[in-house]
Amino acid sequence: MDKIVLNGSDLTLDQLVAVTRCGATVELSDEAKERIKASRRIVDKFVEEERVVYGVTTGFGKFAEVIIPEDETKELQKNLIMSHSCGVGNPLPEDVARGIMVLRANNLAKGFSGIRLETTETILKMLNAGITPIIPEKGSLGASGDLAPLSHMVQPMLGLGECYYKGEVRKSVDAMKEAGIETIDLTSKEGLALINGTQVMTSVGALTLYDGMNISKVSDIAAAMTMEALGGIIDAYDQRIADVRKHNGLAATSKNVRTLLEGSKNTTRQGEVRVQDAYSLRCVPQVHAGCKDAINYVKQKVDIEMNSVTDNPIIFPDDEMSISAGNFHGEPMALPFDFLGIALSELANISERRLEKMVNPALSHGLPAFLCVKGGVNSGFMIVQYSAASLVSENKVLAHPASVDSIPSSANQEDHVSMGTIAARKARDIAFNTRKVLAMEILAACQAIDLNKSSDKLAKATKAVYDEVRKVVTFNDKDRIMNVDIEAVDKLIVDGIIIKAAEEAVGTLEV
Repeated sequence: MDKIVLNGSDLTLDQLVAVTRCGATVELSDEAKERIKASRRIVDKFVEEERVVYGVTTGFGKFAEVIIPEDETKELQKNLIMSHSCGVGNPLPEDVARGIMVLRANNLAKGFSGIRLETTETILKMLNAGITPIIPEKGSLGASGDLAPLSHMVQPMLGLGECYYKGEVRKSVDAMKEAGIETIDLTSKEGLALINGTQVMTSVGALTLYDGMNISKVSDIAAAMTMEALGGIIDAYDQRIADVRKHNGLAATSKNVRTLLEGSKNTTRQGEVRVQDAYSLRCVPQVHAGCKDAINYVKQKVDIEMNSVTDNPIIFPDDEMSISAGNFHGEPMALPFDFLGIALSELANISERRLEKMVNPALSHGLPAFLCVKGGVNSGFMIVQYSAASLVSENKVLAHPASVDSIPSSANQEDHVSMGTIAARKARDIAFNTRKVLAMEILAACQAIDLNKSSDKLAKATKAVYDEVRKVVTFNDKDRIMNVDIEAVDKLIVDGIIIKAAEEAVGTLEV
């Protein structure tokens, strides 16, 4: 995808990733341009007729009762951006910041915001030129929209603040000039149209969702690698088990792992060596199923939100009406993003238990303690499990729902908020931790396979994954700095090499 055309209605997750991570350009459809112009004409009419319309001829929040004269509307909009730029903390990653811009432009493309076309197109020019606002990650309540971080998004459009440009932090006014993009003066309604929405939580959450979908596949691959390492019992993945319990994720996980292990000479059947495996192997289909189904539920909500109007007030050109309501409220996404974090944390939880089975001599079915050669002098994978346990424990703290909290703001005018942006950010942190735990499990499984001298008995897919790992990490025959190995396997996950190796061997895995 080299070019994405925004019309406000059918932006996909893959298209969002194409713009935010792969450099695809963006433009508005002709229909979107006409809708934007139509809604702007209504705002101009409201101003000309001196109608009392929230955010157009009034102040904001508790100041909604303060009427603003026409000659002060530009000052009102600029002051809105400056006063609301209250974000703190580390900057959001550039892909997330670019996602915010794409999503805001797509929201505006629906033609219900009353913004000028040239203002909307400034966002697209910045995206295409690689000018990315520096947006602090903290400061949103997730209702009245993501006011603070979105205000930081707007700053470069006005020549304020700093941005990323050509790999450097630059003054926005200089970057815009160098890129040949004119800065703008906001007029009536435009400041509010740019910052009143859920695009920050949705960008963070959508990109985390995309990564989470891949993490779900990697989780099945990691489980298959551990099954190879421990001679796991394949019967638990029988299609008939899934058929009598109709959850989609159960059928998908069972099929994925069976496919990944097809042809393995390491796995066993019930009663051959053991009657049952521990839950961390035997219940992979059920645990991963719950996580898959949660992830797919979140995707449904993200698909809706990316193509929704989350402004306030909303302009209805056909009726020449402005309605002040609550589409900016993040609750419809706050709960799904909390759910996403919980699901991803569970994938790490069971992965760490599989790792523990491999390193613990009481559980590993004959493998040496901590996967050591000459244990005692060497500690092997002992502290790898410690590190995984730490990440899993941190995930449990992070998985506490943000959406159950609310703090009134704006003198109690905004008396219930969603905390949805916090939910999305927590899900992103959980995804990071979960990916690291899976890297540790895959690394340990490869070590166990070598200790068993069973790499020649691997299935086609698991052998492909094993080979990719062994290209970057050699067998551990004596202690060395372990985080180097962990990071090497993690990079294989991030770069998509683990999934690619498996899927090139057996076809596309299900999510």
